Amino acid sequence: MRGYLIFDLEVTDPAAWEEYRRVAGPIMAASGGRFLVGSQRIEPLEGDWRPASISVVEFPSFEAAHRFYHSEEYQRTIPLRQRAARGHGILVGSTPPEETPKT
Repeated sequence: MRGYLIFDLEVTDPAAWEEYRRVAGPIMAASGGRFLVGSQRIEPLEGDWRPASISVVEFPSFEAAHRFYHSEEYQRTIPLRQRAARGHGILVGSTPPEETPKT
């Protein structure tokens, strides 16, 4: 089962956001994370959800994503991200369709 960090973010300070990406990116990569989605365009279809942007980062496992997010090194970057943007994030465990065993 892979781990996916999914964030709905509105960048409020572009300079701080670039600094956050510069600092957090190598930590994420060292933990096995890779960006799958960095939205450029969003079209709301149902409900009241109107995110400014969506990011999806895939990790080799749910546990790897959990360790990354809760690591001391990444935790030190969270205040910078919170200064740069506001939003919501979740951790999802899922098996990609191409890896689902055939019955």
